Formats: sequence, structure tokens, C-alpha cells
Amino acid sequence: MKKNLKTPTNIVGKRKLGFRAKMATRLGRKTLARRRQKGRKQLCM
Repeated sequence: MKKNLKTPTNIVGKRKLGFRAKMATRLGRKTLARRRQKGRKQLCM
């Protein structure tokens, strides 16, 4: 039986949407700043 290729994994998610990935771009840093300002408990994945 074939594997389900759409099942997300934590490592792939963290590479794409994690804190380090967000800090790497200007827009990502702005996103984190907005979430901090709003008072989010969790900033990203």
C-alpha cells in the first residue's frame, strides 16, 4: 500500500513555519512582533 505523502511531520513544519524560519526574513520578524504585541502565548510552531 502506498504511503500517504500529505501527512505533515513536525520537522518539516518547523523548517517551514518555525521560529528560526520566521526570524530569517523581514516579514517573518514583523509577524512575530505582531503576535507578541497581541499577547500570544505561542508565537509559532
